Amino acid sequence: MRYLSLLIILVTFTAQSQEATVFGRVTSEEGPVAFASIYLKNTDTGVDVDIDGNYEIKVPAGEPTLIIQFQGYRTVKRQLNLTKNERKQLNIFMEPNPSSLDEIVVTGTRTSKRRTDSPVIVNLINSETLEQVTATDLSQGLRFQPGLRVETDCQTCNYTQLRMNGLQGGYSQIIINGRPIFSPLTGLYGLEQIPVNMIERIEVVRGGVSALYGSSAIGGTVNVITKIPKQNSYGLSYTYENIDGQTDQNIFGGNATVVSKDYKSGANFFVSHRTRGLYDANGDNFSELPELEDNSFGVNAFYIPTEDSKINLSLSSLYEYRYGGEMVTGPAYLSKQSEERTHNVLMGSLDYQVNFNEDKSSLIFYYGGQTTKRDHYTGIIPDDEEEKSEFFANPPYGTSEVTTHQGGVQYNHRIDNFLGGSSVMTGGLEYVYDDVYDEIEAYNYLIDQTTRNLGIFFQNDWDISNNLNFLSGFRVDKHNLVDHAIVSPRLSLLYKLKETTQFRLGWGTGFRAPQAFDTDLHIAFAGGGISRISLADNLIEERSNSYTASINYDRATEHFIWGYTVEGFYTTLDDAFFLSPLGEDDFGERFEKRNGEGATVKGFTLETRANFDYLFELEAGFTLQSSNFDEPVENIAGLESRREFLRTPNDYGYATLTFTPNKRFSATANFVYTDEMDIVHFAGENTGQDIDEYDVTPSFAEISLRLGYDIPLKSINSTLGIFGGIKNLGNAYQDDFDTGKNRDSNYVYGPGVPRSIFVGLKIDSL
Repeated sequence: MRYLSLLIILVTFTAQSQEATVFGRVTSEEGPVAFASIYLKNTDTGVDVDIDGNYEIKVPAGEPTLIIQFQGYRTVKRQLNLTKNERKQLNIFMEPNPSSLDEIVVTGTRTSKRRTDSPVIVNLINSETLEQVTATDLSQGLRFQPGLRVETDCQTCNYTQLRMNGLQGGYSQIIINGRPIFSPLTGLYGLEQIPVNMIERIEVVRGGVSALYGSSAIGGTVNVITKIPKQNSYGLSYTYENIDGQTDQNIFGGNATVVSKDYKSGANFFVSHRTRGLYDANGDNFSELPELEDNSFGVNAFYIPTEDSKINLSLSSLYEYRYGGEMVTGPAYLSKQSEERTHNVLMGSLDYQVNFNEDKSSLIFYYGGQTTKRDHYTGIIPDDEEEKSEFFANPPYGTSEVTTHQGGVQYNHRIDNFLGGSSVMTGGLEYVYDDVYDEIEAYNYLIDQTTRNLGIFFQNDWDISNNLNFLSGFRVDKHNLVDHAIVSPRLSLLYKLKETTQFRLGWGTGFRAPQAFDTDLHIAFAGGGISRISLADNLIEERSNSYTASINYDRATEHFIWGYTVEGFYTTLDDAFFLSPLGEDDFGERFEKRNGEGATVKGFTLETRANFDYLFELEAGFTLQSSNFDEPVENIAGLESRREFLRTPNDYGYATLTFTPNKRFSATANFVYTDEMDIVHFAGENTGQDIDEYDVTPSFAEISLRLGYDIPLKSINSTLGIFGGIKNLGNAYQDDFDTGKNRDSNYVYGPGVPRSIFVGLKIDSL
């Protein structure tokens, strides 16, 4: 026994004697890069830098390679030459990464990966980009990504929806911190209710990823990641905006972050307040922009109970009052035509992760949920005196309640030696419950629907070699509105040519359940009445097949970084949903959601980026596509049927150009282009429209400018920023709105706001 003990001591001493120690500090131009990750290439050995940028790591003697990473900075690689027992100081200076290609993303594979290593293209919108384009909310920030288009769909209430790769809002999954708690009702107005100071970054995956996220992810997935606590800091901002010389908008925002000295706990708090007045574009005393009042606050926190576990908590409260229609004072039901909405939304998530098996395995338990309570009014005062009396006796006020719960477990396991390479296997089980109740008694209108979905998913992320990755997986869903279980497989292949080029191929299937989604919950004004949507009795699920292929190239020299991405997409829909007109009843137009024969959406997206010495930075994206039903569908009773998707342009794109001559001054120009598209127009009395018809909208280009100047306040260790600019410089705003109370509120297109001038102040801790 004594000899065995001596042998163990000898082996241990020998192993230790073959090690060396590397220590130092990680910094950038702005100071220490707290909590950067340092690890030994092709191993699990790694440490996190402390809050002051210091680190120490033991590595094997010889010529090991250290990799240093942190979000927003270029990855640093250092190959060393170390002798046994040597202590070597290695200080690292990290440069900002304007292209963000080395950033860690999670949405594409549901596990953390470098963007260039992800077999699925993941685009990023970070908080700096949101600031540069002067976005006030999530909807304005999403416009600056290839393949994405945010449109306004109601002249009266201005609800918005996101279209991805030519597919409308119901085909895209919006998730918060990885959880699909963005309810159907929240989807109507939530894009404007989420303030930008709540957002750390937005990860966008275009194309079918239903194998990971379940129903309604056919078009793609948008993952809104809330502010992450990193270090003690604070920020305050105020923006004043004047809209076309007629009405004002005021936005206050605040953030505060507190992190413990041992970095075992931390929290980021945010608060936002926004007010905007009514705006009338055509002088008929009916608004084109509704009155808004938003109050938002929340917290994103973490706690590390042990070295191998972590708890993340996110809570947000969103309140909004929205009124549009006749610009008069008094109760909404006394206006000739109006919509009034009061929303109270509470959403949150809780994750618990534990790592084990020498960090090769992890188990994540998670819960996400939201509740939305809404009081609303949608009405037009009739002209007939008898009908008017009935209207005032029972005005069309309504109530909505939506509750969403999601709970699940995910298991990740890394195999270092898997068929000649390495692999990360991911499996999980999750349950999603969604209950929608929306009623307007005066219209005999009721949506009372509960959906339940049990999903099981599995994925193998296989690094065949350093240059080749094969991702395979599937998901099985059992939805209570579908008679059978649905299996959704998914395959992706990534080949990396050197470190500059990535080739990707992907295929996946998905489905949409036959239930109420997004715009189906909106009651619109059309032809002097209201339009409502119901579901056909024999409605079945819609299935999809999605194919993608892409080339991603990036090249960096001493002074210049440039690159491009070309992606082709092809999606077929079986039993595609469409809205069939049923004619009029006593309240207005009625439509029914039905299954069609099918549809095909296809096209190309080109993205380009360039950065010269951090002086000029350019990002641009353009999409060419087509969206057609296999057989013509009827959109308005009496008009010809058409194959083309309505409100879907074939060409659209964006560009941003930033000029930063020094650390204090910056100038940004951004551009959004949308080509012409088909749209339907319902006739109403005294609106300037005589017959129901199809219209082709003009193309439009929206150009905006922003200037900013930062003043250091060394006495309080902060920076004061002054900024201002013009949105929609050319005033490319719709000029043929319907007029009066009988207007077709769905006849709206173009930029969301007319020309606006803004100025603001912000103060941030260094």
